[in-house]
Amino acid sequence: MSFSVFPLDPALLSALPPAVIEPSRIQQLAISPVLAGQDVLALAQTGSGKTYAYGLPILQRLGQLPSCHLSAVVIVPTRELAAQVLQNLVPLAQTLNLRLDLVCGGEAIELQVERLVQPVNMIIATPGRLLALAQQGIIQFENLQSLVLDEADRLLDMGFIADINALLAMMPSGQRLLFSATLPEPLTALAEQVLSASHVRIEANVTNSTVVDITQTLYHVNKGSKAKALIHLIALHQWPQVLVFVNAKDDADALCKKLIKTGINAAALHGDKEQALRSHTLAQFKSQQLTVLVATDVLARGIHIDALPVVINVDLPNQAAVYIHRIGRTARAGLSGVALSLIAHGELLSLEAIRQLTGQTLPLVELAGFAVTDKPISETSKRAPRDKQANRRTANKRSISDFAKRNPSRQS
Repeated sequence: MSFSVFPLDPALLSALPPAVIEPSRIQQLAISPVLAGQDVLALAQTGSGKTYAYGLPILQRLGQLPSCHLSAVVIVPTRELAAQVLQNLVPLAQTLNLRLDLVCGGEAIELQVERLVQPVNMIIATPGRLLALAQQGIIQFENLQSLVLDEADRLLDMGFIADINALLAMMPSGQRLLFSATLPEPLTALAEQVLSASHVRIEANVTNSTVVDITQTLYHVNKGSKAKALIHLIALHQWPQVLVFVNAKDDADALCKKLIKTGINAAALHGDKEQALRSHTLAQFKSQQLTVLVATDVLARGIHIDALPVVINVDLPNQAAVYIHRIGRTARAGLSGVALSLIAHGELLSLEAIRQLTGQTLPLVELAGFAVTDKPISETSKRAPRDKQANRRTANKRSISDFAKRNPSRQS
């Protein structure tokens, strides 16, 4: 199928990247109903081209409007995804003389207020900053025609439902589009609330499935051996790029230090980093100036890295659906990829949840040279009360010592 089958402006199509030759499955299914102004619930795997699936038809509709008003809003969960969506859509919008803007945290709100003095046709935003500007009257929605919730499941996961409900209450009825890679129960409830009863449901793949071109391997290792196992795998395979996921910000920094100490060119990326540093680090990784990027789930959704060969889960995510998004950073746009996970005894319940969600067996294998010696966690394996008391005494001593260091004037 060619994009020519759709009544899209040739100028729009001419601005597509050279690699986008024909519409992906989600684009084939979504463009027509979005062009027709219908509400859509679209489910598609990461890396399948969702941005153009809604971006092309919405920009086409905006280009046919007689005046310049804010007519479309795209809400995404993270600043990085917002910036990527803007980057993808601006070249297309410019062919139709449409103006797009970015509204998210990490940038001084005063700068955004100053920019928004100029008319804008579409805003790509994160929920909190969009709501703040709307409550101040800087952004008004009276001419809004289309609202997109991109990575809708992640918006719910990250606790944005209150902000979204507040924004919906400020918006007129119009076209509502929900795009997501998974369909958890809370998203089903949101879809029923947001979408019209006649909405179109699109499934470009089996719901909650992983990309078939990803080779998944799950290594059973000791909890304390994960860093050494990661370093071993990187040295063994000599991958040009590795995206590593952990669950905690502190763990990302600590693991990154261990990698750097062994001579691996690595950096950490998480929500506590300043936005300018986050953008710079991600740009370095995309341009292959960094070999390893250790990240929390700030990168699990929506970020595209060309031809990323491997993703490694040093920690399994707490939510099974996040596993799908994490490993979906590889094998994008029809390419193949590798996803490895390092799993300790304490993560077996999380693994079982992932197996149930994806319908895959995902067998555990041992990593050569890293025999599992940890004992399975059970009720009988809990530490004796006397040991716990000793730990508390040690912790109290440390607390007193730390307090004394911070307050030298109180020392006798």
